Amino acid sequence: MTQAGPTPITVVKGKEHWTKKGDVRLFLWEKKRVPAAHRGTILFIHGSSMGSQPTFDLTVPGRSDASVMDWFAVRGFDTWCLDNEGYGRSDKSRPINNDIANGADDIVAATDYIARETGAKKVMMYGISSGALKAALFAERHPERVERVALDAFVWTGDGSPTLEQRRKRLPEFIAVNRRPINRAFVRSIFERDHPGTADDATIEAFADAILALDDSVPTGTYVDMCSKLPLVNPAKLKVPTCVMRGQFDGIASENDLIEFFKRLPNPDKQFAVMPGIAHASFQSKNYMIAYQVLHSFFTQPKLVYGGEH
Repeated sequence: MTQAGPTPITVVKGKEHWTKKGDVRLFLWEKKRVPAAHRGTILFIHGSSMGSQPTFDLTVPGRSDASVMDWFAVRGFDTWCLDNEGYGRSDKSRPINNDIANGADDIVAATDYIARETGAKKVMMYGISSGALKAALFAERHPERVERVALDAFVWTGDGSPTLEQRRKRLPEFIAVNRRPINRAFVRSIFERDHPGTADDATIEAFADAILALDDSVPTGTYVDMCSKLPLVNPAKLKVPTCVMRGQFDGIASENDLIEFFKRLPNPDKQFAVMPGIAHASFQSKNYMIAYQVLHSFFTQPKLVYGGEH
């Protein structure tokens, strides 16, 4: 694996965009590549409990690489993130719980918009946790729009997941409402539940600040789906190049669950990466550069010139 190297000191300017899914307004955030050869367009998809900018364009004092969007922009990628309906700056008005399928529909609207704005007919995608499920479901339905997809903190059947085992105890509560409250203690719990110490306090607090500036509650739909409706993705139908990324200590899915999923992926262009020292929130962990490196390697893999056909 080649080393991607440190981020040059470069200011990457962001631009807000808005599109619609029917009558629903969706927020997108773009950071264009700085002058460099164009390596591709990346769309980042967030998880269940926070919007996109806190996850992918975070600012942490003393940590220059906290924004994964900046990190990839200075390496030649046009980067985008999307607030799913019910999160961040996107519309929160509909009385629904904004489940995984609804999130995949948001990605349809987002990729339509990106194609109109930039001409990019295909995107590389990264999704984390429930965002990985949304990204995988979208790629299953619309392979013609996806060049490569990376699934981090992904779950297939849920077998062997201590996080989901605990979460299922509250399933009736989640089913009963469309939104659940979040606060600083909840954000801290994300980093305490699997393996405390995998993230530093400054990053956790900056992450909580950014999340809570946008939301004091989030939809319940992804929790309901992950607790009661798995599997949501059929690996045999996920035909695009795929990377499955799992933090060493992540409690959302067992390694065996993910390996069984990985074995069923039909495209031979596939990778399975275990990231040491990482729990659930890869980009906010102390070992975030391992996650960046895995993703960079996958997104810059040379094109196949000989497939062994006979």
